[in-house]
Amino acid sequence: MNLLNPRPYQICTCCVMDTSDAMIVFDEKGVCDHCNAYFEHTLPNWPVNHGGEAQLEKIAERIRNEGKGKDFDCIIGMSGGIDSSYLTYIAKENLGLRPLVFHVDAGWNSQEAVNNIEKLVDGLGLDLYTEVIDWNEMRDLQLAYFKAGVPNIDTPQDHAFFATMYQFAQKYQVKNILTGANLSTECVRNPVEWMYYQSDSVQLRDIHQQFGSRPLKNYPRTSILWHKVYLPYIQGIKVIRPLNYIPYVKQDAIKLLVERFGWQPYPRKHFESRFTRFYESYWLFKRFGYDVRRVQFSSLILTGQMSREEALEELKKSPYDEQTIAQDIEFVANKLAISVPELESYLEAPRRSYQDYKSQKWVYDLGAKAMKLLRMEVGGKR
Repeated sequence: MNLLNPRPYQICTCCVMDTSDAMIVFDEKGVCDHCNAYFEHTLPNWPVNHGGEAQLEKIAERIRNEGKGKDFDCIIGMSGGIDSSYLTYIAKENLGLRPLVFHVDAGWNSQEAVNNIEKLVDGLGLDLYTEVIDWNEMRDLQLAYFKAGVPNIDTPQDHAFFATMYQFAQKYQVKNILTGANLSTECVRNPVEWMYYQSDSVQLRDIHQQFGSRPLKNYPRTSILWHKVYLPYIQGIKVIRPLNYIPYVKQDAIKLLVERFGWQPYPRKHFESRFTRFYESYWLFKRFGYDVRRVQFSSLILTGQMSREEALEELKKSPYDEQTIAQDIEFVANKLAISVPELESYLEAPRRSYQDYKSQKWVYDLGAKAMKLLRMEVGGKR
């Protein structure tokens, strides 16, 4: 259940989203607005259903032509997770592109992630560029988010990932950024109350000013207007989601990567980061009652990769490993240079939301309406 939502409990009859999403709306058949948005808007406009592979080949041809004479023709942000790993394979082997693999190390990489990145880069003969975030500043910002009491304590990592890649593209005039974001496994998005927009620099700055203890001199920052307006329309830097143009089945992709490169799967999506594993499986669920598996499973249900019955059975299990969670808590506390009791005290502190701090949400809301009206983006947070 959502610990902040007093509504009577209800679960969608089509997927497994429920009233832990405070804004969820059900129709007369008990189908939620996530599912109705998928069938009415996402599915009809999904590029894969409209000659997607031919469209993607035209995009790839343009990128190849623009990259002639250069060391690489695009960049791919790679975490070591399934989406970015499979994208890297597709870009090199199927599309004939010469990507620079771009990795941002925010201090929380699992060993599996490091190994997976190396296996893909070596196996495909690609170059790897790694940007390491100032750990002292990252640690201070992450602690500020714990103290702020908001659900989205993974924002410091995500914000740094986006900002660093955009800054690199601008500095070196790379016109094409390929991302593993996709509709096949992400057509249902995390509710804003669970995971507020990571790129909102106004909120990030407000939380840090209130709860941080050192200036962010090196920490990379972005903003919604910079990367959604200035970079694409002034600088001509495009963000492309190739996995939306081709059939993408998660388990098939995992099988290929394992057999071809010895790639190592993770128990769950986003578990390549040890902090994200702790945050998504334990912190969000224990503190707020948000189970991100509902979002992930619902996406797979809608795209035919998982049955609703399978999802319901999985949801009966704990979202975190009860045998190892104490070790994870100790690891996170030690990494942040605080005691376990201090970390656990944040678990019991008053709950806050993005609405309790300054933000640019009105910009996101306005942009989302415009993008949907102009059919410039399929999916997205409601």
